[in-house]
Amino acid sequence: MAKKIKKESSYKTIFFSVIAIILILFFIGFLIFSNWRIHQRRAELTSQIEELEKEIEGLEKRNQELKAGISQLSDESYLEEAAREKLGLKKPGEEVVVVLPPPETEEEAPPKKGIWQKILEILGF
Repeated sequence: MAKKIKKESSYKTIFFSVIAIILILFFIGFLIFSNWRIHQRRAELTSQIEELEKEIEGLEKRNQELKAGISQLSDESYLEEAAREKLGLKKPGEEVVVVLPPPETEEEAPPKKGIWQKILEILGF
């Protein structure tokens, strides 16, 4: 009877040891999987941060260009030039000269021949 009790307790010990090992392996696998997902998410966020930083740099450059354009708009010489070009205004005593493009002449171009018509001409038809 003592052997039977020892056998049962050894089976119980082995059973609980196997269950404990399986649980530990499952826990380790879960930690590895979680770490892998965190690493992937970090890589995605890092690439997004880099893209956004590049976009910020581009927008800051554009902002500087716009500020320069605004300061140019308030400049008197720019306003005078814009009035001359767009509105056709002139200072007293000046003459405005307008250069017109040459008139378009309509010449009839010979109709384009298709490839079959060219082949027939070569053959003498």
